[in-house]
Amino acid sequence: MDHILKELHSWCLQQLSLSPADAANVLAVVSGDASFRRYYRLQLNDGGSVIAVHAPPDKEDNLAFATVQALLHKHGARVPALLGWDKPRGFLLQEDFGDQLLLPLLVSSAAADHYYKQAFGVMLAMQRIPSEQHSLPAYDETRLTTEMKLFPEWFVGGLLGYQLDSAERVMLDAVFSLLSQRALAQPQVLVHRDFHSRNLMVLADERLGMIDFQDAVVGPISYDLVSLIRDCYISWPEELVDDWISVYRRMAMQAGLLAGRSEAEFCQDVDWMGLQRHIKVLGIFARLNLRDGKSGYLADLPLVLEYTLSIASRYPEFDEFLAWFDSKLMPLICQQSWFKDAD
Repeated sequence: MDHILKELHSWCLQQLSLSPADAANVLAVVSGDASFRRYYRLQLNDGGSVIAVHAPPDKEDNLAFATVQALLHKHGARVPALLGWDKPRGFLLQEDFGDQLLLPLLVSSAAADHYYKQAFGVMLAMQRIPSEQHSLPAYDETRLTTEMKLFPEWFVGGLLGYQLDSAERVMLDAVFSLLSQRALAQPQVLVHRDFHSRNLMVLADERLGMIDFQDAVVGPISYDLVSLIRDCYISWPEELVDDWISVYRRMAMQAGLLAGRSEAEFCQDVDWMGLQRHIKVLGIFARLNLRDGKSGYLADLPLVLEYTLSIASRYPEFDEFLAWFDSKLMPLICQQSWFKDAD
């Protein structure tokens, strides 16, 4: 890894037309994320800085990142400028957005209300981008279902060690089909696909910037909304969440994006879309722990479980799923250290 960092450092200087005397002689680690990308800051002697990224091309789709970045930037979204890209080595050079993620600033309902309403504007600006101006993939039934199947594979089987029988698989397939069909019946727009408080940054001018947008697709209009207001890393009282749904719906109606969708229909859209996402996330967080050794995500599982069960309990269509979850999975979950430690 040391030789890669040295190559990345030298490449950054070349991209910026700088000599070694013009910048720090090492890259400072900024962070990693749930992917194989690694981020580093290069401090410049003039007081500025840039972000260097190592995203191995055999593991990361850097073309998708560059394509979505260009699209969002063209339409006025605050995304980091792409200053350089070495395709064979997976080196990228980006504008430095600083270190202020949104999540640590969400210290009260008032703070969340302020930032979330600003985030709705960011979201709607993306959603208004005409489909003929890009060729992003569709968030279709295959993609939606494949994501949810991470739940039985990695959470149920991998993390809990529970083996599903054929009847249980049929039951889960029926749930997945219901959720997919509801998602596909919604208006389809550009979807960030991971729009939450760890992927939104508060910039120096107090505007919100977006990161981690490379998985963008054309999908259900409620997806990014529920990703934010039922964030896997922080929760809010349901009456506040309901108010945010109403506020966003009014904004989307005014933008011409939700014509013909009643308030009751849209609230159900949000609930069922969130259920799809949280079922998927249970599988993803389990996989991050088991396959990638990223155990930190286990601490976030209790909140995702709470979302999953509380929303499913609102709709009789999921009674069988809930009864199965309660009788078969909860006894195993209660034995898990990540669940016991959350009490």
